[in-house]
Amino acid sequence: MNSSPDIVIIGSGVGGSTVAAGLAATGADILILEAGDFIADRPENRDQRAIFQRGHFRPKETWYEADGTGFNPGNYYNVGGNSKFYGAVLSRYRREDFEEMQHGEGVSPAWPFPYEVLEPWYSRAERLYEVRGNLGDDPTEPVHSGNYAYPPVPDEPPIADVRARLKAKGLHPFSLPLGVDIDAWLSKARTPWDAHPNSRDGKMDAETAALLKALEYPNVRLETNAKVTKLEAGENGRIERVHYRKNGEDLTVAPKLVILSAGAVQSAVLLLRSADARHKNGLANSSDQVGRNFMNHNSSAVIAVSPTYRNTSIYQKTFGFNDFYLSDGSGGPPLGNVQLLGRISAKVLKGSLPWAPEWLLHTMTSHAIDFYAMSEDVPNPESRVMVDGDRIVLQWQRTNWDAHLALVAKLKAVLKSIGFPIVLSKPFDKRTPSHQCGTVRIGNDPANAPLDPYCRAYDHRNLFVVDASFLPTSAAVNPALTVASQALRVADHIASQDLQVGPLFSRIQQD
Repeated sequence: MNSSPDIVIIGSGVGGSTVAAGLAATGADILILEAGDFIADRPENRDQRAIFQRGHFRPKETWYEADGTGFNPGNYYNVGGNSKFYGAVLSRYRREDFEEMQHGEGVSPAWPFPYEVLEPWYSRAERLYEVRGNLGDDPTEPVHSGNYAYPPVPDEPPIADVRARLKAKGLHPFSLPLGVDIDAWLSKARTPWDAHPNSRDGKMDAETAALLKALEYPNVRLETNAKVTKLEAGENGRIERVHYRKNGEDLTVAPKLVILSAGAVQSAVLLLRSADARHKNGLANSSDQVGRNFMNHNSSAVIAVSPTYRNTSIYQKTFGFNDFYLSDGSGGPPLGNVQLLGRISAKVLKGSLPWAPEWLLHTMTSHAIDFYAMSEDVPNPESRVMVDGDRIVLQWQRTNWDAHLALVAKLKAVLKSIGFPIVLSKPFDKRTPSHQCGTVRIGNDPANAPLDPYCRAYDHRNLFVVDASFLPTSAAVNPALTVASQALRVADHIASQDLQVGPLFSRIQQD
């Protein structure tokens, strides 16, 4: 194996796989290092008792709160990253999300560039991830330069009924932009895809939509079970070596360019753990912002029950509404997004209510429809990822929680008004990653941002960080498409410095 590849990409989630797809055609020698392995096609993939009751896929690790309390995180280590389990909602940030936005609790700062800069890359990412959708139903949807290439995933009859009830109330339910080939998914087993792992069954995740396309090129290679332990910077600040461990062996490669895409928590952890005599606070951290501004959406499951409603749907997750996204509907501050959850069955619900018999839960879920309420978490420098020896410490300080409670209250009132007298809600905590982001943000000023607007580290000219950690704000929609769009933009920026990749790296070495 070439120990001096042109590019090493650390992580194969949405950021890493998409940037690999964008760079594959350059001819650069690209090595992707993934800490996990492929998800095998096994019965547990569609076994809801295994997934939700026994935690079959949850990692066997412990993170810690600042007070020393341990918890089991819901982050996955496998080819494709967390996207293997995601709900495949591939939404664009709203145009207003790129601007400064005043919330009930704090200010969401402006991005270093407006929506229009990323718009063409959103369109390319939608094509890469084969997004199904429809324009025109959501008043908050920003301008698209083209329509979706595929029609939306259809509502099942009980879901179409609820969509119609909401429209009759004056709301604007819209078809969720989804990366799912529903026929392929259902041909394997009749389950929802939300939170179920994908083994090339029809969900357009980072592996199936981007990585497999990159690996069609002979210059792109993937090493699995390769956990990166340290980045080593030289005297001139350039990242000279990437250290990783595979099958009990310590290995090193010396790439010309490093793209870190390990996720909002692990990317920050790796930079902090790579501290040395010249970078005592960690790499890319002269701003003291690495690990800070951790964000995790404020989110809740909301289950509406009616004895007269019969939900026979299989997958359910086809529409959402943003009527309270830009304001509370009465001129007040923004509240957030509402979308359907994947169908919650008795087997799924028992994971949260282990004391309840499944037959009783089945009685309830047969007459219920399940929603996901999501509100923005405003960046806060004291909400942060830290390291304490071998420990990962996550000090998440929620912001904007009152707005989320107001969104849940609005949603409950709406659901009661359309015929669901019983509405229950449960917030998600840090054990359920709700779109973790921030920690290594982009910005125009190196004094308060580790990365420039192209995700290049101000401190290390041959280091890029391309995953949800670069996001300066969390907005209140699923971030996967925004990460993928920026990854394509970054790949184009790297390649277009010179059509021949080699001279680019020569210049970086001289910086």
